[in-house]
Amino acid sequence: MSATECEVAAGEAPSIPAGNARAAVRDGLGVGLAVGVSGLAFGAAAVTAGLSVAQACVLSLLAFTGASQFALIGVIGGGGGLVAGTLGAVLLGGRNALYGLRLARTLDVRGWRRALTAQTVIDETTAVATAQEGRAAARAGFYTTAITLYVMWNMTSLLGAAGAARLGDPKSVGLDVLGPAVFLALLWPRLTGDRGGAPAERRAPVRRLLRKPGASRTPAVRLTAVRVEVRVAVGAAVIAVAATPLLPPGVPVMLAAVAALPALVAREGAR
Repeated sequence: MSATECEVAAGEAPSIPAGNARAAVRDGLGVGLAVGVSGLAFGAAAVTAGLSVAQACVLSLLAFTGASQFALIGVIGGGGGLVAGTLGAVLLGGRNALYGLRLARTLDVRGWRRALTAQTVIDETTAVATAQEGRAAARAGFYTTAITLYVMWNMTSLLGAAGAARLGDPKSVGLDVLGPAVFLALLWPRLTGDRGGAPAERRAPVRRLLRKPGASRTPAVRLTAVRVEVRVAVGAAVIAVAATPLLPPGVPVMLAAVAALPALVAREGAR
């Protein structure tokens, strides 16, 4: 019987190599710093959409989910109402609740710490946590990513918003394209994540959240998944473009989510 098996048999948690925790911390720092810089674009885009510097900063502090924040200011900047923009943001942010269910046993937080931890359950923290081996490494990766990204995102949001506000009219220098451009940059890896290059496990660990335990993905399965994602994206674009002349700003974006329903039904039927 190995040492790990002896620890489990004795009711003790198996020890995690220190190297795993150090690697998790490095991953968290890298992701937090790299993604946090995009807060500059959000701050500038928020001011361009009509928000004040204070409003942009409060949104980053309280919402702290990039895709939802860009969706909200995109709707507001396009002339849509606050209700439509908020519904779209909530729709996009709903996936974080599923991440929370996935990470609940790994993080195992109680009391007031649960609310603070839930604030930072987003794509990046979940990706880093689920890419680690062992619970201790997963926790180290999660909290390193969460703290680094939260601090960076809010600092750069302030800098971007303050800088755009000093320009007078940000649209005069083309900053109105920042929101859509960054949103597209966030979306694009979802459509190309399994094509060539580095292993898919390194590029998109969040995909593992959708797998059954113990299942492996063959190249044919990965290719099928990519095709489904592309079809959903194209279908959503067609719905949004067709609905834009007919519906108020913000509503076509939410309606485009209907394109994902056939893929979800097909997935459930294949189980």
